[in-house]
Amino acid sequence: MQGIGLAILCLLSDVIGKPLFIMDTTSKLSTPSFNEALKFWFKLGWISFGGTAGHIAIMHEHLVEQKKWISHHKFLHALNHCMILPGPEAQQLAIYTGWLMHGKRGGIAAGMLFVLPSMFILLGLSILYVLYGNIPWVTAMFNGLKPAVIAIILLAMFKIARKSLHTPVHYLLAAIAFIGIFFLHLPFLSIIAGTLIFALVAHWAWPSLLPTGSEIAEEEPSPATRSNFQLKPFLQLLGAGIVLWLLPFLLFCLLGDFSFWKSLGLFFTQTAFVTIGGSYTVLPYVAQFTVTKLNWLTRLQMLDGFALAETTPGPLIIVLSFVGFMAGYNHFGGSLWMGTIGLLATTYFTFLPCFLLIFAGAPLIEKTQGHPAIAGALGLVTAAVVGVILNLTLYLGKDVLLPQGLGISHPDWWAAAWVIISLILLQRYRTNILFLVGLSILFGLLHHLLL
Repeated sequence: MQGIGLAILCLLSDVIGKPLFIMDTTSKLSTPSFNEALKFWFKLGWISFGGTAGHIAIMHEHLVEQKKWISHHKFLHALNHCMILPGPEAQQLAIYTGWLMHGKRGGIAAGMLFVLPSMFILLGLSILYVLYGNIPWVTAMFNGLKPAVIAIILLAMFKIARKSLHTPVHYLLAAIAFIGIFFLHLPFLSIIAGTLIFALVAHWAWPSLLPTGSEIAEEEPSPATRSNFQLKPFLQLLGAGIVLWLLPFLLFCLLGDFSFWKSLGLFFTQTAFVTIGGSYTVLPYVAQFTVTKLNWLTRLQMLDGFALAETTPGPLIIVLSFVGFMAGYNHFGGSLWMGTIGLLATTYFTFLPCFLLIFAGAPLIEKTQGHPAIAGALGLVTAAVVGVILNLTLYLGKDVLLPQGLGISHPDWWAAAWVIISLILLQRYRTNILFLVGLSILFGLLHHLLL
C-alpha cells in the first residue's frame, strides 16, 4: 500500500526530478568475490537476531567497518531506499547491498539467504507445535511466552510512536485510526487509504497543517549523481516478476481446493505491499483478518506464532509463514504436508515482491525522496499505524490477560505481572529477546508446576 500511495502522490503532486543513485567514487573499498559474499550472507541468515535494528547493526559492522565492502555513505543511502519501500527493511537492505556488489545475482543470493534459515527453523518449530503443542508442559511453555510477546508488541508500539508522533495532527490520526479499527471495525486498508486522501487534501487546502519532511525525516538524503531511469529494463523486470508470481498457481491446480490456495496467494501478496515502516505495521491486519475473517487459525495460535518467530533469526514478518502453515494444516484436516506447502507458499508470496521492488522500483522511489508532500504524507500514514498496532495489542492481549472473557472480573494476574516484568527487562535493562524467551519459558513451566 505504501508503494501504491507513493505512486498516487507522485501523479498528483508536482514532483521535480531528483538524483536516483549515489555513485560513491571517492571511497577505495575492497570488492569481495561472489563466493566471499555468499559465505557472509549465509552466516548472516543464521545470526540475524535482535529485530530490524539488530539486523542493520550486524550488516553495518561487517559490511562497512570490518570488511569495508561498502562505504558508510552508500550503506545509509541504501537504508533510505528500504525505509521508503514497503516490506521488511533489513531483508531489502541485504538485497540492495548484495545488488550493489554483484548485481542481480548478488541481490538474489543475499535476500534468499537472509530468509531461508529462519524459514526452515520455523517450519521445524511449526511441525513440533502442532504435534506436541497440546502436551501440558508444552502448553505451559507457550503460556509463559504469551505475556512476553504482548510486552514485545507494546514496546514496539511505543518506539514507533516516539519516532512518528510529532504534532497534534499525528496524535489525532493515531487516535482516529484506533477508534476506526477497534470500535468501528474498519478495514486496515481503508484506514491507510483514508489517511493518504487526507494528506493529499491537506497538502492542497491547508499546507501548514501537513508536517513537512524535515519534521519527520531522521536523515536528509545525501547529494547524489544522476542515474537515469530506463523503461525497457523496468518492464522486463516487471514481466519476470509477474511470471514468477504466477508459477505457484500452476502447482496449486494439482493440490486440490484451488480456491483456498488462490486466497492464500492473493492475501499474502497483498500483505507484502501494505508493510509500512516495519513488520509490526502489517501484523495487526494479518492477525485480525486471518483469525476473524478467514478462520485459518485462532487468536492464541497467532500469539504462539509470534513467540515462535521471536526465537528464529531473520525478520519478524516470518511469522506470516507460520500463519500459512496453520492455514494449510487446519484447512486440510491436520495434514503436515499441506501445512508445509502453505508455509513455503506464504514465504514465497511474502518475499518475492521485495526483490522486484529493489531491482525495479528503487529508482522510482528514490525520486520521491526529500519531497515535502510525500514525506509528510508517509509520516501521517505511520502515525495512523500506531493506532492500528494498539488495536493489535488489545486484540491479542485480552485472551492472555482476561482468559475468561471481558465480562468476567478474573484477570490472569500472573500473566499481567509477567507483561510488566518483561517490559522492565526489555526497556530498562535492554535484555536480549532470546534471553527473555528463555526466562518466559521457565516462568511458564514454574507457574504450571506450582499452580
